[in-house]
Amino acid sequence: MGIFDGLPTPPEKAYLKEDLLRIDESWATARFDSLPHVVHILTSRDREGEVRYLKEQNDIIEEVVDEVVHAYHSGFNQAIQNYSQILRLFSESAESIGTLKVDLAEAKKFLSSRNKQLHQLWYRSVTLRHIISVLDQIESIAKVPARIEKLIADKQLYAAVQLHVQSTLMLEREGLQAVGALQDVCSELTKLQGVLFYKALEDLHCHLYNKGEYSLSFDGHDDDNAFEILDGAALDGIASTRVGGGNVKDIKSVSHQIPIWLSCSTPNEFIEAIKKSDAALHVKYMYTMVECLSMLEKIAATGDIICKRLRPTIRDIITSKIKAHALTISSSSSGVSHSAGTVNSGLHYLKEQLESYPLQKQKHQNGTLEAAKLLAVSPVSPAMAPTGAAQAAAKELLDSILDIIIRILENHVIVGELLESKSAQHSDTTTQDSLTGDMNWNPDSETSQITGGYSVGSSLTVLQSECQQLICEILRATPEAASADASAQTARLANKVPSKDKRNCSEDGLTFAFRFTEATISIPNKGVDLIHQGWNRKGANVLQEGYGTATVLPEQGIYLAASIYRPVIQFTDKIASLLPPKHSQLGNDGLLSFVENFLKDRFLPTLFVDYRKGVQQAISCPAAFRPRANAASIYAPLVEKGRPVLQGLLAIDFLAKEVLDWTQAMPKYTGELVKYVQTFLERTYERCRTSYMEAVLEKLSYMLIGRLDVENLMRLDPASAYLPNSFAQPDEESSASNAETVEAEAGISDLLWALRPIKQENLIHDDNKLILLASLSDSLEYVADSIERLGQTSLISSMQVDEAHRHTRTSSIPPRDLESFAEEYRKLAIDCLKVLHVEMQLETIFHMQEMMTRDYLDDQDAEEPDDFVISLNAQITRRDEEMAPFVAKVRRKYIFGGICSVAAHASIKALVEMKSINLFGVQQICRNSIALEQALAAIPSIDSEAIQQRLDRVRTYYELLNLPFEALLAFITDHKYLFTAAEYSSLLKVKVPGREIPVDAGERVSEILSH
Repeated sequence: MGIFDGLPTPPEKAYLKEDLLRIDESWATARFDSLPHVVHILTSRDREGEVRYLKEQNDIIEEVVDEVVHAYHSGFNQAIQNYSQILRLFSESAESIGTLKVDLAEAKKFLSSRNKQLHQLWYRSVTLRHIISVLDQIESIAKVPARIEKLIADKQLYAAVQLHVQSTLMLEREGLQAVGALQDVCSELTKLQGVLFYKALEDLHCHLYNKGEYSLSFDGHDDDNAFEILDGAALDGIASTRVGGGNVKDIKSVSHQIPIWLSCSTPNEFIEAIKKSDAALHVKYMYTMVECLSMLEKIAATGDIICKRLRPTIRDIITSKIKAHALTISSSSSGVSHSAGTVNSGLHYLKEQLESYPLQKQKHQNGTLEAAKLLAVSPVSPAMAPTGAAQAAAKELLDSILDIIIRILENHVIVGELLESKSAQHSDTTTQDSLTGDMNWNPDSETSQITGGYSVGSSLTVLQSECQQLICEILRATPEAASADASAQTARLANKVPSKDKRNCSEDGLTFAFRFTEATISIPNKGVDLIHQGWNRKGANVLQEGYGTATVLPEQGIYLAASIYRPVIQFTDKIASLLPPKHSQLGNDGLLSFVENFLKDRFLPTLFVDYRKGVQQAISCPAAFRPRANAASIYAPLVEKGRPVLQGLLAIDFLAKEVLDWTQAMPKYTGELVKYVQTFLERTYERCRTSYMEAVLEKLSYMLIGRLDVENLMRLDPASAYLPNSFAQPDEESSASNAETVEAEAGISDLLWALRPIKQENLIHDDNKLILLASLSDSLEYVADSIERLGQTSLISSMQVDEAHRHTRTSSIPPRDLESFAEEYRKLAIDCLKVLHVEMQLETIFHMQEMMTRDYLDDQDAEEPDDFVISLNAQITRRDEEMAPFVAKVRRKYIFGGICSVAAHASIKALVEMKSINLFGVQQICRNSIALEQALAAIPSIDSEAIQQRLDRVRTYYELLNLPFEALLAFITDHKYLFTAAEYSSLLKVKVPGREIPVDAGERVSEILSH
């Protein structure tokens, strides 16, 4: 934009704007300097042209000026005319104002003459108006009692209290106190004050315990009339209500409208506060009742009455809940008598179970019978087991009751804070300041004096105390100490001015001191002490007392402590979430501390003692390590289908699982429970080791497996692949060549053959001991696998840390502890199998060594194998049949798998010590090998092809004795590696009738083998 923009030039002279743009703006500066222009013209070569250019610009500017003047001329004329008109109007106004001043002066003179008369009339009218107002007030006050009664009948308590307070203040005004007609009204208002107080208090009390008209029901649903609201003035403004715990989801949102109980109230700040509040309807109603009591100046009386009624009300609520639960159970039983109908019903149930065991034994086999035996071993009844009906019933009952207590505590926190805030308005600020500086000051102490002894802390103490008494009844605690503690707390809370000692005692939270019954009730079951009855039942004639939990629980006792642990943790966490910050020190886990101390000091030691007795009983009874007499003919891999696990080990496995099942309910104590299981497993292992040693002590097979050279050879033996996985070495097996395998078999056979003569006392001749070793091996392997699974489960349980709970901790037990026990059990199982494996090989040597005393120069062909072969075959068949029900097929393959190689090796080695043999002797040995092959092939677990291959080699070896020497040389030439040089040499040394052996036979054979 240029400096000449905006000039009023007509459209037909628009070219002037373009001409103006060509003029240098330096001509329009505020302080024009002509010297540069003069110098420029004088120094220019074309002076006339420059002068002519200046004249052209001058003409342009003059023409523009003419247009501007022409454009603004008419406007200047109009402005002059307007100014003249304004001057004329100002002159006329000045004349009018002068006239007005004269009129005002005359009016002032006229009014001053009437001033005194008007003042008298005004004063008289004010007096009359006041008299009329007082008469109206008297008439209105006379109707107040009836109006208040009508409002009470219509459940408009807040409006009634408003009217009562306003009327009381009005009667206190000067002038009305002397009116005699109002004395009766004052008396009626005094009576109505008490009516309003008790009515508001009763409604508040009902809503405190969720029994009011606008309360949330215990099942989380509001009453049908709880949300009846009116359109109109809004209500809002109280500080946001705490709705803690898990109850937020149960509370319906309420629109910001006037509740029905405030529909007749006079709008004020409180009603506006209710309008803006997002609290639930029942909370708004409690706010209203507290406000009513505050307006009536009854805060201290309210707190005192609530405090005195707190414990009885809570006890009635708990008792009624248990009775309702009992009715539900009885109605759901459809006419069948419930097992928990009487105090000693759990005992009757247990007796029925025990009496039914013989019947179960007659009707069922294997799984059912074993389950009955395991239940008899457990120190707890089926109902009291970790997953039993009593545990589930106790947890369900306690969960439901603690949920009710939390809802009630939520209301007490709300009301307690409201009463404290109302009482704080009348408290001495200096006293508050001094108390704030005291580090040991209890915030409940001062406020409780003004609120009649009632506070958030006092209500929490009573609620936890009642919960603690309920838990003690479930655990069968003696009620004397509980009642004394409850009475002491009630007396303390009823005292409006608690002593300093009491105040200091409350800082550490609740203190619980209870005694427990130690009476014992024994139930004989063939000499078995089944249950530590002192913690489970009272005597049969003890009357029901307390809350009546015996009507809904199948059993009661110390073992129910596990089922109450998690509900108490959740209860404590909900309390912590409910308490406001200024009362946070009250959430000191008093009830949780009691439960944890009880678990640590009473429950866990009792559990350890009871289960230790069960373990001792399980492993010490005569049948604990006795193989089953009625085992199935075929091995079953599952216990449920009849796997013949030894009763002692099966019981130990059951007890270990049951002990670790308690960790599901009490993950914090996983470490202690795992230690208990380790103790039980260690004692059981020692007992198994003892049984094992009783069977193998001073036997040759046991001594051999302990030798390092034998162990190394057995590791190379291909049969070791059939052992449990802790002994087999996959890398070594895969890397071992066929030559190494043959060498291992030969090494074992040579080692065993060198032990001759083997005597009967060196062997385990008792088949029952062999069956025990087989059954013990399978049972130990079963327990080892079970322990490994338990170790993984306990490790997962111990490492689970709930971020929402501070009460769960990781276990201090190293993760491989139970796995190391499993490894020990598995090693012992392997030792049992190795003993059986070596034992069968030694039995083979024991029978085959008779070849050394046998003369194989028969004069005729025998039709039967030798007696020692027949005896060996019979023993192999018998032992296989006896062991078949007790060990898996793959383990039998290991036990009997070494017989063939040892027998074949012994047959060939026997030729070394033979001096002579004839054709019939060769046929007899071949017949022996065929008989042995048939016996071994009849065992399903042994590879018949491998047997045939090894024994064919024996027959081939002995049939070489029937060949002439030249034919023998030809065979050796073609089969250099079929036999060893020593074995070929033995063929030449033995004398065979009718066969001629050259003097240099040995050299010729050596020469063939060397090439």
